[in-house]
Amino acid sequence: MEIKNLTCITCPLGCSLTVRQENGQILDISGNTCPRGADYARQEILSPSRTVTTTIEVKNGTERMLPVKTAHEIPKDKIMDCMKCIKKIRVQAPVHIGDIILENAAGTGTAVIASKTVQKADSDL
Repeated sequence: MEIKNLTCITCPLGCSLTVRQENGQILDISGNTCPRGADYARQEILSPSRTVTTTIEVKNGTERMLPVKTAHEIPKDKIMDCMKCIKKIRVQAPVHIGDIILENAAGTGTAVIASKTVQKADSDL
């Protein structure tokens, strides 16, 4: 039997969770004070996923860097593949919050979107 300890991140309580599993099957989840904690533990053990956040270069913008993120969580084992794809991208200003920067990042079916608006720089400056 394997025992994993997790800290729930679904609410500010930060419950200490204990997951007992055997042969890839969850036997028991304890320590949660609400059902969301058990759901979080189950998802984290069976199929961990994360939202990826980073920045990319903006050309001709009022700012040099644009914060971006995945529109949805992606499988944890695809994060580095996603980052390799994002690392190659440069965008031209203007860019608006919510604009799709990359579709289907690393074959995950999830887009990478702009997290901020960056205006085009005045050419007179």
